[in-house]
Amino acid sequence: LDADNYETDPCLQEIRRAENYSWMDIVTIHKDKLPNYEEKIKTFYEEHLHLDDEIRYILDGSGYFDVRDEDDKWIRISMEKGDMITLPAGIYHRFTLDENNYVKAMRLFVGEPVWTPYNRPADDFPARKRYLKFLAEEA
Repeated sequence: LDADNYETDPCLQEIRRAENYSWMDIVTIHKDKLPNYEEKIKTFYEEHLHLDDEIRYILDGSGYFDVRDEDDKWIRISMEKGDMITLPAGIYHRFTLDENNYVKAMRLFVGEPVWTPYNRPADDFPARKRYLKFLAEEA
């Protein structure tokens, strides 16, 4: 994706239309830009899941999403300018910045945003059960 021209990028517009991403905002994670920076960084790095998909598009900077594989081992996903990721509802994950300590990201949602993280263990949620069923079917 063209992060320098995200406001007019036809590829992003098509993704938003096709996936029904009707809501978006932009967040900058940096000590000088994010209120309660230290607290939020710790929260992002705690292993958690969401009941909705988490969609992030990196407009500038870089960081890492860590996700669990089917053997419960961490997989680190490096994210940089122009990258987009969709973490399915029910997947355990965490986020951290890299050594640059800066990322600017677009957050996308279907409908109204829900920010609630559920720290592990959160295995009783239907979203988690659906995700595990999906993994079993894919295997």
